[in-house]
Amino acid sequence: MNNQFGNKIRILREEHKMLLRQLASLLDMDTAQLSKIERGERNAKKETVLKMAKILKVVPDELVTLWLADQIYDVVKDENTALKAMMVAKESVKHSKKEKE
Repeated sequence: MNNQFGNKIRILREEHKMLLRQLASLLDMDTAQLSKIERGERNAKKETVLKMAKILKVVPDELVTLWLADQIYDVVKDENTALKAMMVAKESVKHSKKEKE
């Protein structure tokens, strides 16, 4: 599992001089669960990612981007055509955004 998101959470938590159990308490989750998220052994829910952004005082898009990137990586990491598939998806997202404008 790629773990850009978990690493970022750990860095931000340490910058705020928070213990794992303190952040876990603010998120209403078990310390072991948060530890697994930081180590990349468990995925956080999007609502948890947004709570983390608020608590750790960062722009939500920064954490959501890393969270999504890790999930995408987990899906495509073993595929020979991963990069090609991601380029197709990129074009689909661009097209979808233009339709909404």
